[in-house]
Amino acid sequence: MVMARTQERLAGYRQRFDARFAAYFDELGERIGAPALSRFTPRCLELLRDQSLRGGKRLRVALLHEAARLATDEEDLPGLDAAALSIELLQTHGLVHDDIIDDAPVRRGGPSTYYAYREEFPGRERTALGLAVLAGDLAAFLSLQVLLDAKVPAELRQAMIGVQLGAASDAVVGQVIDLERDFCPLPDEELLHTVTEYKSARYSILAPLRLGLLAAGEDPAPYDARLRRYALLVGIYEQMRDDYLDLFGDESVTGKSAGTDIREGRRTYTVRALLTGTSGRERSMVESALGDRGCTGETIGRIRELAGERGIERSLRSDMRRYAEAASAEAAGWRRWWRAEPVAFFEALPLWSVDRTH
Repeated sequence: MVMARTQERLAGYRQRFDARFAAYFDELGERIGAPALSRFTPRCLELLRDQSLRGGKRLRVALLHEAARLATDEEDLPGLDAAALSIELLQTHGLVHDDIIDDAPVRRGGPSTYYAYREEFPGRERTALGLAVLAGDLAAFLSLQVLLDAKVPAELRQAMIGVQLGAASDAVVGQVIDLERDFCPLPDEELLHTVTEYKSARYSILAPLRLGLLAAGEDPAPYDARLRRYALLVGIYEQMRDDYLDLFGDESVTGKSAGTDIREGRRTYTVRALLTGTSGRERSMVESALGDRGCTGETIGRIRELAGERGIERSLRSDMRRYAEAASAEAAGWRRWWRAEPVAFFEALPLWSVDRTH
């Protein structure tokens, strides 16, 4: 019953927010102040809209609203809409820039912003690259502008902007150490957790929690250690899940070819498990595939089979569940301070997320 309720609330948040996000982009062209003679600016906004509205679970939006419900039963709090827009615009910024860094042609089942520009400007890759970088930058600046425009008291507005500025800078640092990670032949678990904390947990989970509490009139500072623990645990199992699906997921669902991380030489949780769980010729096969963009689907399939035979896949799923259970237990302790129903949401969410991994 709790899992069904969790899924129902997630779907409701996504449906309502997607309509609001579409309306935001409908109005943006008139408000952005671009010169009428520019053809590239409308196209930039069109690609940002497409990237923003195409898919995505809107988990950040759900976390934001449920965090507000921890402290109040009011549904339509001033500032929540602006905070949700800010969170998802910052996510769009991250996706656009990630796809440039990773040279990724596909995002959420469609062309990445970078590759959309490359198709439109064949033979002019510097132009395509420049426009994609600027599109990502624009999304980041818009994520702050919506908070500046929010009709809330100045003190709340300043606090929300502070949260988002901190989240944005953390995410950039996370991206930097994510690239640094791949220079380590075999990164330890602590490094992988640190990358996850900075690159995703702080802006995808911790920031929505803080913003939601602020919108509800609750100072998150006294609870920051608890919020950070929950955010990191959720971030770890979510990143493990993404890494797992890169090798073991259904391509029709993930929207990308299996084994992309291996071909790109990324030292992910899954790749680390493969390297530590194999030896001899088997490990040599994995190492040879790492960073080989021409690695065949047959080789990726063999690595996947090997992971099953050596218990690596099972171990990865067990690790995901262990962190999800720890996150659930952390949230269960919140009943001492906050309302029972939203606490139950945060308690159920990790296990629901892990159980839907396939």
